[in-house]
Amino acid sequence: MGEPQYATRVRVRDLPLLADIGINPDEIGRRQPLVISVELLLSADRVDGIAETVDYRRVAQAAEDLALVHIPLIETFAQRLGERCLDFSMVVEARVSVDKPFALTRGLAGVEVVVVRR
Repeated sequence: MGEPQYATRVRVRDLPLLADIGINPDEIGRRQPLVISVELLLSADRVDGIAETVDYRRVAQAAEDLALVHIPLIETFAQRLGERCLDFSMVVEARVSVDKPFALTRGLAGVEVVVVRR
């Protein structure tokens, strides 16, 4: 038998934010609730210290910073957050989901974007 292989994913799930998001006239300039989940695939084979992973607070802060800027679409929000997560050198893939709880009168609208380091 060979050496074990590891794939480590760091997750931040169900992070509620108030974001400046939307394309409709009644949405612009009004903060709306979003629920963000992020899953990051790390490049490190093993994680033995903080230098080989991502601090969850940095992921949450990146999402909170984006929420302050007007972004018309949740798709764009997810893409930008994924790109920011790839700025963490140990991240090779970012899977970002954004749900917009009040976009529909019934049900939940959302998107998922996967951003991969090339």
